[in-house]
Amino acid sequence: MATSTSFLEERLDAGALPLAVGDILVIFLLVTVGVVQHNGVSYLSANPVGWVLTAVPFIIAWALVAPLLGAYSPGAAESAKSAVPLAIRSWLVAAILGAVIRWTPLFEGGAEPVFIAVMLVLGSLALGVWRTVYFRIV
Repeated sequence: MATSTSFLEERLDAGALPLAVGDILVIFLLVTVGVVQHNGVSYLSANPVGWVLTAVPFIIAWALVAPLLGAYSPGAAESAKSAVPLAIRSWLVAAILGAVIRWTPLFEGGAEPVFIAVMLVLGSLALGVWRTVYFRIV
């Protein structure tokens, strides 16, 4: 008798948990660098809620998209060769979704095309570098 597994069971591997934690930290760091670039370092302590709310749309989008597109699938936890493309593929969708969420009245900041382009490129680069470094260390 064949065993039945759910879609998410095929997409989530406990061995990918360190990748998930690192990915969230990298996305938060990416947003933090942007916040500092636009508002200065003092903004981080002067407006911590605004700082965190800048990251929230992208964290939400990543949490929704990454598992569905396989960023934490069994293959992702095996090597950089598989993990990096899965992260980048997930980020391309998550960054656009994050920008859409940010564009709604729920969040300040909007989503100008140049902002989206920067998030797509720098996020892909940051996640790719993080995952490559992770597999070189582990």
